[in-house]
Amino acid sequence: MEDVHIVRDQRTNRRIRAREVRVVGSAGEQLGVLSIEAALERAQSEGLDLVEVNPMAKPPVCKIMDYGKFKYEEKKKASEAKKKQVVVHLKEVKLRPKTEEHDYEFKVRNVKRFLEEGNKAKVTIVFRGREITHKELGSAILDDVNKDLKEVAVVEQAPRMEGRQMFMILAPNPKVAQRARDLARQQAQAKAEAQASKKGEGGGKGEGGKAEGDKEEARPAGKPAETPPAPPVPPQGQASGAAAPGGTK
Repeated sequence: MEDVHIVRDQRTNRRIRAREVRVVGSAGEQLGVLSIEAALERAQSEGLDLVEVNPMAKPPVCKIMDYGKFKYEEKKKASEAKKKQVVVHLKEVKLRPKTEEHDYEFKVRNVKRFLEEGNKAKVTIVFRGREITHKELGSAILDDVNKDLKEVAVVEQAPRMEGRQMFMILAPNPKVAQRARDLARQQAQAKAEAQASKKGEGGGKGEGGKAEGDKEEARPAGKPAETPPAPPVPPQGQASGAAAPGGTK
Protein backbone atom coordinates (compact mmCIF):
# COMPACT_ATOMS: atom_id res chain seq x y z
CA MET A 1 0.00 0.00 0.00
CA GLU A 2 1.30 3.44 -0.93
CA ASP A 3 1.87 6.02 1.77
CA VAL A 4 -1.32 7.91 2.62
CA HIS A 5 -1.46 10.63 5.26
CA ILE A 6 -4.83 10.60 7.00
CA VAL A 7 -5.97 13.08 9.59
CA ARG A 8 -7.71 12.04 12.76
CA ASP A 9 -11.45 11.15 12.51
CA GLN A 10 -11.33 10.98 8.72
CA ARG A 11 -14.68 10.33 7.06
CA THR A 12 -15.18 6.81 5.74
CA ASN A 13 -17.87 4.96 3.78
CA ARG A 14 -21.38 6.38 4.44
CA ARG A 15 -19.94 9.29 6.41
CA ILE A 16 -18.56 10.80 3.19
CA ARG A 17 -20.89 13.66 2.22
CA ALA A 18 -19.83 14.41 -1.36
CA ARG A 19 -22.02 13.17 -4.18
CA GLU A 20 -19.03 12.53 -6.46
CA VAL A 21 -15.50 11.58 -5.52
CA ARG A 22 -12.20 10.92 -7.29
CA VAL A 23 -11.31 7.33 -6.43
CA VAL A 24 -7.89 5.71 -6.00
CA GLY A 25 -8.02 1.92 -6.08
CA SER A 26 -6.59 -0.42 -3.45
CA ALA A 27 -3.50 -1.00 -5.62
CA GLY A 28 -2.97 2.73 -6.20
CA GLU A 29 -4.58 2.83 -9.61
CA GLN A 30 -6.70 5.83 -10.66
CA LEU A 31 -10.38 4.91 -11.10
CA GLY A 32 -11.51 8.41 -12.03
CA VAL A 33 -14.50 10.39 -10.79
CA LEU A 34 -17.36 8.19 -9.59
CA SER A 35 -20.62 8.79 -7.82
CA ILE A 36 -20.47 8.07 -4.12
CA GLU A 37 -22.76 5.07 -4.57
CA ALA A 38 -20.56 3.60 -7.32
CA ALA A 39 -17.42 4.19 -5.23
CA LEU A 40 -18.97 2.53 -2.18
CA GLU A 41 -20.11 -0.40 -4.29
CA ARG A 42 -16.59 -0.82 -5.67
CA ALA A 43 -15.08 -0.77 -2.17
CA GLN A 44 -17.66 -3.22 -0.81
CA SER A 45 -17.06 -5.60 -3.71
CA GLU A 46 -13.43 -5.87 -2.54
CA GLY A 47 -14.38 -6.15 1.12
CA LEU A 48 -12.62 -2.83 1.87
CA ASP A 49 -13.44 0.71 3.01
CA LEU A 50 -13.78 3.95 1.11
CA VAL A 51 -11.70 6.58 2.91
CA GLU A 52 -11.72 10.33 2.20
CA VAL A 53 -8.01 11.24 2.04
CA ASN A 54 -8.27 14.78 0.62
CA PRO A 55 -11.59 16.45 1.48
CA MET A 56 -10.41 19.87 0.22
CA ALA A 57 -9.99 18.74 -3.39
CA LYS A 58 -12.79 19.21 -5.92
CA PRO A 59 -14.11 16.59 -6.09
CA PRO A 60 -12.79 15.05 -2.84
CA VAL A 61 -10.21 12.29 -3.25
CA CYS A 62 -11.03 8.91 -1.72
CA LYS A 63 -8.99 5.73 -1.51
CA ILE A 64 -10.14 2.14 -1.25
CA MET A 65 -8.30 0.43 1.60
CA ASP A 66 -8.60 -1.67 4.74
CA TYR A 67 -9.01 1.27 7.10
CA GLY A 68 -8.76 -0.77 10.32
CA LYS A 69 -5.50 -2.36 9.19
CA PHE A 70 -4.16 1.01 8.08
CA LYS A 71 -4.88 2.63 11.46
CA TYR A 72 -3.24 -0.31 13.27
CA GLU A 73 -0.08 -0.03 11.13
CA GLU A 74 0.08 3.75 11.68
CA LYS A 75 -0.20 3.25 15.43
CA LYS A 76 2.52 0.62 15.34
CA LYS A 77 4.83 2.89 13.33
CA ALA A 78 4.27 5.73 15.79
CA SER A 79 5.08 3.43 18.70
CA GLU A 80 8.31 2.22 17.06
CA ALA A 81 9.33 5.79 16.27
CA LYS A 82 8.74 6.79 19.88
CA LYS A 83 10.96 3.95 21.12
CA LYS A 84 13.80 5.11 18.86
CA GLN A 85 13.39 8.74 19.80
CA VAL A 86 16.41 10.31 21.46
CA VAL A 87 15.63 12.55 24.43
CA VAL A 88 17.91 15.59 24.63
CA HIS A 89 18.58 17.09 28.07
CA LEU A 90 19.97 20.52 28.90
CA LYS A 91 22.59 20.22 31.61
CA GLU A 92 24.08 23.22 33.34
CA VAL A 93 27.66 23.75 34.51
CA LYS A 94 28.46 26.79 36.66
CA LEU A 95 31.81 28.60 36.81
CA ARG A 96 33.12 31.68 38.58
CA PRO A 97 35.31 34.48 37.19
CA LYS A 98 38.05 33.22 39.53
CA THR A 99 37.59 29.49 38.94
CA GLU A 100 40.79 27.51 39.58
CA GLU A 101 42.45 25.78 36.62
CA HIS A 102 41.86 22.20 37.84
CA ASP A 103 38.19 22.96 38.58
CA TYR A 104 37.81 24.51 35.12
CA GLU A 105 39.31 21.43 33.43
CA PHE A 106 37.10 19.08 35.43
CA LYS A 107 33.93 20.92 34.46
CA VAL A 108 34.93 21.23 30.82
CA ARG A 109 35.41 17.44 30.72
CA ASN A 110 31.89 17.04 32.11
CA VAL A 111 30.51 19.37 29.43
CA LYS A 112 32.28 17.33 26.76
CA ARG A 113 30.76 14.12 28.14
CA PHE A 114 27.28 15.68 28.13
CA LEU A 115 27.69 16.71 24.50
CA GLU A 116 29.01 13.30 23.41
CA GLU A 117 25.90 11.74 24.95
CA GLY A 118 23.81 13.91 22.62
CA ASN A 119 22.75 16.43 25.28
CA LYS A 120 23.06 20.20 25.31
CA ALA A 121 25.05 22.14 27.89
CA LYS A 122 24.42 25.51 29.51
CA VAL A 123 27.68 27.04 30.70
CA THR A 124 27.01 29.74 33.30
CA ILE A 125 29.36 32.29 34.84
CA VAL A 126 28.11 33.40 38.27
CA PHE A 127 29.18 36.89 39.42
CA ARG A 128 29.22 37.76 43.13
CA GLY A 129 29.59 41.16 44.74
CA ARG A 130 31.81 43.53 42.79
CA GLU A 131 32.73 40.80 40.29
CA ILE A 132 29.79 42.03 38.19
CA THR A 133 31.92 45.05 37.22
CA HIS A 134 34.34 42.73 35.40
CA LYS A 135 32.06 41.06 32.86
CA GLU A 136 34.99 40.72 30.49
CA LEU A 137 36.37 37.95 32.75
CA GLY A 138 33.19 35.95 32.24
CA SER A 139 33.32 36.49 28.48
CA ALA A 140 36.94 35.31 28.41
CA ILE A 141 36.06 32.09 30.27
CA LEU A 142 33.18 31.32 27.91
CA ASP A 143 35.49 31.93 24.95
CA ASP A 144 37.98 29.46 26.43
CA VAL A 145 35.22 26.85 26.88
CA ASN A 146 34.12 27.34 23.29
CA LYS A 147 37.69 26.89 22.01
CA ASP A 148 38.36 23.82 24.18
CA LEU A 149 35.18 22.11 22.92
CA LYS A 150 35.27 23.19 19.27
CA GLU A 151 35.78 19.57 18.13
CA VAL A 152 32.48 18.39 19.61
CA ALA A 153 30.31 21.48 20.09
CA VAL A 154 28.67 24.37 18.32
CA VAL A 155 27.32 27.51 19.99
CA GLU A 156 23.54 27.32 19.90
CA GLN A 157 23.04 30.52 21.92
CA ALA A 158 25.74 33.15 22.14
CA PRO A 159 26.83 34.50 25.56
CA ARG A 160 24.32 36.83 27.19
CA MET A 161 23.64 38.35 30.59
CA GLU A 162 20.70 37.40 32.78
CA GLY A 163 20.74 39.15 36.15
CA ARG A 164 24.10 38.47 37.77
CA GLN A 165 24.84 35.54 35.47
CA MET A 166 26.35 35.24 32.01
CA PHE A 167 25.66 32.05 30.07
CA MET A 168 25.84 30.40 26.68
CA ILE A 169 24.29 27.18 25.37
CA LEU A 170 26.33 24.58 23.51
CA ALA A 171 24.96 21.78 21.35
CA PRO A 172 26.75 18.75 19.89
CA ASN A 173 27.92 19.27 16.34
CA PRO A 174 26.09 17.23 13.64
CA LYS A 175 28.68 14.43 13.61
CA VAL A 176 28.62 13.96 17.39
CA ALA A 177 24.83 14.24 17.50
CA GLN A 178 24.43 11.55 14.83
CA ARG A 179 26.82 9.24 16.67
CA ALA A 180 24.82 9.73 19.89
CA ARG A 181 21.54 8.98 18.10
CA ASP A 182 22.96 5.79 16.55
CA LEU A 183 24.23 4.63 19.93
CA ALA A 184 20.87 5.35 21.59
CA ARG A 185 19.03 3.35 18.90
CA GLN A 186 21.42 0.42 19.29
CA GLN A 187 20.93 0.43 23.06
CA ALA A 188 17.14 0.61 22.69
CA GLN A 189 17.17 -2.27 20.21
CA ALA A 190 19.42 -4.38 22.44
CA LYS A 191 17.16 -3.69 25.42
CA ALA A 192 14.06 -4.69 23.45
CA GLU A 193 15.72 -7.92 22.27
CA ALA A 194 16.85 -8.75 25.82
CA GLN A 195 13.32 -8.22 27.15
CA ALA A 196 11.84 -10.38 24.39
CA SER A 197 14.39 -13.13 25.08
CA LYS A 198 13.73 -12.99 28.81
CA LYS A 199 9.99 -13.16 28.23
CA GLY A 200 10.42 -16.18 25.97
CA GLU A 201 12.60 -18.03 28.48
CA GLY A 202 10.15 -17.41 31.32
CA GLY A 203 7.20 -18.74 29.33
CA GLY A 204 7.46 -22.31 30.66
CA LYS A 205 9.54 -24.70 32.78
CA GLY A 206 11.06 -27.93 31.59
CA GLU A 207 10.60 -31.14 33.47
CA GLY A 208 14.28 -31.21 34.32
CA GLY A 209 14.01 -27.78 35.91
CA LYS A 210 11.07 -28.87 38.02
CA ALA A 211 12.83 -32.02 39.20
CA GLU A 212 15.89 -30.07 40.15
CA GLY A 213 13.77 -27.54 42.00
CA ASP A 214 11.97 -30.32 43.84
CA LYS A 215 15.28 -31.79 44.95
CA GLU A 216 16.45 -28.46 46.23
CA GLU A 217 13.21 -28.00 48.14
CA ALA A 218 13.41 -31.49 49.69
CA ARG A 219 17.03 -31.13 50.82
CA PRO A 220 18.64 -27.68 50.75
CA ALA A 221 22.34 -27.46 50.02
CA GLY A 222 24.56 -28.21 53.02
CA LYS A 223 21.89 -30.13 54.97
CA PRO A 224 22.84 -33.79 55.65
CA ALA A 225 20.49 -36.55 54.54
CA GLU A 226 18.19 -37.77 57.30
CA THR A 227 18.67 -41.41 58.45
CA PRO A 228 15.56 -43.62 58.33
CA PRO A 229 13.95 -44.20 61.74
CA ALA A 230 14.76 -47.46 63.65
CA PRO A 231 12.08 -50.24 63.63
CA PRO A 232 9.85 -50.26 66.71
CA VAL A 233 10.86 -52.55 69.63
CA PRO A 234 8.20 -55.27 70.30
CA PRO A 235 6.64 -55.27 73.80
CA GLN A 236 8.13 -57.56 76.46
CA GLY A 237 6.71 -61.06 76.42
CA GLN A 238 5.58 -60.86 72.78
CA ALA A 239 6.99 -63.66 70.62
CA SER A 240 9.30 -62.52 67.91
CA GLY A 241 9.48 -63.96 64.44
CA ALA A 242 12.75 -65.88 65.22
CA ALA A 243 13.11 -68.37 68.11
CA ALA A 244 15.47 -67.27 70.85
CA PRO A 245 18.51 -69.56 71.32
CA GLY A 246 18.13 -72.02 74.19
CA GLY A 247 14.36 -71.66 74.34
CA THR A 248 12.14 -74.30 76.06
CA LYS A 249 10.47 -77.01 74.08
